[in-house]
Amino acid sequence: MTSLIFGLGTAEIIIILVVIVLLFGAKKIPELMKGVGKGVRSFKEGLKETETEEKNEEQK
Repeated sequence: MTSLIFGLGTAEIIIILVVIVLLFGAKKIPELMKGVGKGVRSFKEGLKETETEEKNEEQK
């Protein structure tokens, strides 16, 4: 079995996906992923702001 993500194999990923579908239902998954996407986007924007502030501090 090949290692895909974080050392998880194909079987483990399939099991995790099945559990997610059972817990949240197929209709809720797009909403859940949309929320995750917004969270990741917000995190990246925060990192960019921090990097920009650090560069401005170095220039002073």
